[in-house]
Amino acid sequence: FLPSEAIWLNLPPAGTKCVSEEIQSNVVVLADYFVVFDDHAHTPTISAKVTSPYGNNLHNQHNVTYGQFAFTTTEGGSYIACFWVDGHNQGGGDVSVNLEWRTGIAAKDWESVAKKENIEGVELELAKLEGVIEAIHENILYLRKRESDMRIVNERTNGRVAWFSIVSLGVCILVSASQILYLKRYFQKKKLI
Repeated sequence: FLPSEAIWLNLPPAGTKCVSEEIQSNVVVLADYFVVFDDHAHTPTISAKVTSPYGNNLHNQHNVTYGQFAFTTTEGGSYIACFWVDGHNQGGGDVSVNLEWRTGIAAKDWESVAKKENIEGVELELAKLEGVIEAIHENILYLRKRESDMRIVNERTNGRVAWFSIVSLGVCILVSASQILYLKRYFQKKKLI
């Protein structure tokens, strides 16, 4: 159980870097990103865009040095966050961006849960573990459903390949028989048989 993971991206002066994650539906996603810079005299700015698996825009910001986005997924699939340097980078080199992307149980604010339910210590840890167990259970159910869907697709594909093989074999037999008949008539006309 990792509470969150940070990703460091080195953005080139021209071009885009993207990060994607496969997320099922009805999952909370929180992310913070900021530009890491050594030179305090000049701070480069970046743009960020987050899209859903079906191309819906979930977050779009330009000319920022930091930002955050939060949403609850409505569809399962690959969510993509893209970052690029705006034209205001005077240094011309790569720009480092720190992205902290949290999903599901890692995105939950445990301090507010502890205050709301008036729990602390071992009870809070047990509540966290219960949340982790629920997340694992939901993930197992999701994977079971995906496996079932893949099995159905696999069986359909196998059936289609089998029918295609039978049709191909039939066509080959018909073509071979027609060639034999044609050659037999040809040789009989030439009186070679």
